[in-house]
Amino acid sequence: MIIEHALLTLKAGHQEAYEAAVREALPIIESAEGCLGAEIRRQVEDPLTYLLLVRWTSLEAHLAFRETELFPRWRALTWPHYESPPSVTHFHEPIG
Repeated sequence: MIIEHALLTLKAGHQEAYEAAVREALPIIESAEGCLGAEIRRQVEDPLTYLLLVRWTSLEAHLAFRETELFPRWRALTWPHYESPPSVTHFHEPIG
């Protein structure tokens, strides 16, 4: 399993609309093959910064999601609210 970590910066004033869109978008990504669950959290210090964490069976499963009909639906709901493209990285299983 890997964790997708995406740091999201919203446009000012988009928080409420973004959170409504995310409630609709999370079931989309969670229905993707290889997705083991997803969550989005708002940063305490900066209300325009959010963190997306998605658990995938593998990096390949995440990349495959981007090629499905689900990805454009996910993107249409979320991307209009971003100030800049998300910074996406992936993490291995926990150490220890």
